[in-house]
Amino acid sequence: PKPQHAITVAVSSRALFDLVEERRIYEEQGVEKYVEYQQDNENVTLKPGPAFHFVKALEHVNARLLELYPDDEERFDIVLMTNNHAQVGVRLINSINHYGLTIERFCMTGGKSPIGYLTAYLTNLYLSADSEKVQEAIEAGIAAATMFTANKDVAYSDTQLRVAFDGDAVLFSDESEQIVKEQGLDRFFEHEQLNENKPLAQGPLKGFLEDLGKLQKKFYAKNERLNCPIRTFLVTARSAASSGARVLKTLRSWGLEIDEALFLAGAPKGPILVKIRPHIFFDDQMFHIEGAQKLGTIAAHVPYGVAQKYHKSA
Repeated sequence: PKPQHAITVAVSSRALFDLVEERRIYEEQGVEKYVEYQQDNENVTLKPGPAFHFVKALEHVNARLLELYPDDEERFDIVLMTNNHAQVGVRLINSINHYGLTIERFCMTGGKSPIGYLTAYLTNLYLSADSEKVQEAIEAGIAAATMFTANKDVAYSDTQLRVAFDGDAVLFSDESEQIVKEQGLDRFFEHEQLNENKPLAQGPLKGFLEDLGKLQKKFYAKNERLNCPIRTFLVTARSAASSGARVLKTLRSWGLEIDEALFLAGAPKGPILVKIRPHIFFDDQMFHIEGAQKLGTIAAHVPYGVAQKYHKSA
């Protein structure tokens, strides 16, 4: 599809594939040895990385869309966006072909930052294992997250893309989170109830939820609501009674639906995520990411908002 019609998801090579050993060679022996190793092993298939199952699920949605709308270009376009050198490209192409992935667009920047290219590709979501690049993308106004591998292997749905979002500082701005951090929970509950009918400002991942919603509506229009290959989840530490209404009213004011909303009132997110089994879970706080990882969820850190300041000082 043409980029202006597509939902472009840019994925780095270290997010798509397991390149831990290759990264070690690069850091310990330098770029020349790294390139040499990759060329010597270009017929050795790379193992899946943290974004692999997510990409497979995106491609399943595309296949379903093509069945229903053969001439429509509004679907996912996956771009491999990597600061690898072009000489490493053959191994990446061989691995992509081995798994039957449809990734036609490659951007290999030879050690340079890919951020300018993300803008040129009209990127809707950027996933990378490099937290500095992700931070750069967020600052440039691009939805982005740092991918972390789960500590356990779990089975993922082959027939439904499942995406879980935290609320504050992910779908919404960090306005409310700032109050929690600076003035405590009681003041936060009071503030949320006073502002229940005032929509929260948007956060960095609101646009991606919007993109998913647009595609869901295409399935609903063909009477496929019960068989929709996309399901979205809000997994928030907020409690429903004291601070949930503002969140739901904000989504309504945006004209967005979320399939399942889980208000955990401060309980750990990991056990709930095990039940949901998302292909990806977005959160702005590292302790939620680590809790999810331990129990087998592929988690993606969104470095946005006031929590980053507290994480760095800790």
